[in-house]
Amino acid sequence: MKNSSTLSEADVNVLPAASPKRRLAGFAAGRRLALIEGVSLAIAIVLPFALADRIDLITLATNVLILSLLAISFDLCWGLSGIMSFGQALFFGVAGYAIALVGRDLDFSMLWGTLPLAMLTGLVLSALFAAFLLLGRKPPTTIFVALGTLTGSYAAERLVSGWQYVGAGNGLSSVKLLQLGSYEFVEGPAFYALALIVLVLVYAGARYLKRSQLGLVLAGMRQNEERLAFFGYRVQLFKALVFSLAGMIAGLGGALYSYHQGFIGPGNMGPGLSTTAVIYCLFGGSGTLIGPVLGTAAVEVLSYVLADVDAIKQFWPVILGFVLLIVVMFQAKGILGLVVSDRERIGSYGLRRRKE
Repeated sequence: MKNSSTLSEADVNVLPAASPKRRLAGFAAGRRLALIEGVSLAIAIVLPFALADRIDLITLATNVLILSLLAISFDLCWGLSGIMSFGQALFFGVAGYAIALVGRDLDFSMLWGTLPLAMLTGLVLSALFAAFLLLGRKPPTTIFVALGTLTGSYAAERLVSGWQYVGAGNGLSSVKLLQLGSYEFVEGPAFYALALIVLVLVYAGARYLKRSQLGLVLAGMRQNEERLAFFGYRVQLFKALVFSLAGMIAGLGGALYSYHQGFIGPGNMGPGLSTTAVIYCLFGGSGTLIGPVLGTAAVEVLSYVLADVDAIKQFWPVILGFVLLIVVMFQAKGILGLVVSDRERIGSYGLRRRKE
């Protein structure tokens, strides 16, 4: 007896063909996200040449690239997997402290050693949190995970604020410069190029993950976790895996941030920065990977512009908050949701038409 839930090769061949006009419209809609990614990359490559005389703007752009790593780490958790984490800054800040202490106490800041160390720090710490929050006997609720990560971020911030070894409330300043051989990375085009290369590699890896079979499982978890568990998938194990990978990316971002700013403090691992990462993602469009990057750029540029206007210096955060609130309330899919369809946000899976 033929299984009605599957399509045979004969079934595929007799499927009605779509009109050329409809296929063209579907192709155009399916390429919008790729077009946005390509344009964004082109702008990022040209930017340091266009701003060659404005080191302050290159520094701002570098900061955007680094914070985009934090935003992508949250998007992997929430946008792709349905894990509401309010503690991504914890992995970001702890990794930043780790490489700052290695530079201060061991006089070591080589790129080939400290960046992998930061990634390992973020990976191990997030795996410990995943084991506690996600791998219990009963599936945890969204609120439990959110409050658990938020509590961990707040507790770490309070602990560091009173620990003199790591600078207490003043943090660690004069972080040793990142080195590659005898070359030292300082603020400017060189550090921008390094941050861009790292972001592109991380983005490519995250994009591959999203489009893979594992990405299909993550999309299923995001849409209907109970049904996926009914099919036999160990949902919590997959959640722990992606949560750990997201922590590793956040740790990498924390190391670059510490080197770029020359400073790391308690605020870089607290709920404030964790909430900012959520805003980056929601403002740009969760589940798209490029959305959080655009959201980071938009929020940071708006903050820079508004803070520089004398007439509103006293209350510019209120104006920024109002703008963000309007976007979240009336465009829940973020600014990218205006041009990208839900199908492309989630991804296309399943049977494809065979070419005759």
